[in-house]
Amino acid sequence: MTLPLELLEILVCPKCRGPLLPRGAAPEALECAACRLSYPVRDGIPILIVDDALPIG
Repeated sequence: MTLPLELLEILVCPKCRGPLLPRGAAPEALECAACRLSYPVRDGIPILIVDDALPIG
């Protein structure tokens, strides 16, 4: 399941309010370059909880 483009345009990182970039075709995660965090997407739903985010790298 893919995320609608309109949704990707308005979502921001819950920690720094920076832009989130999709990772993967579906996408499987949304990444914040400023915080270096990756937020999972489960069943087409972005999980934007800082405690559930994984470090990029």
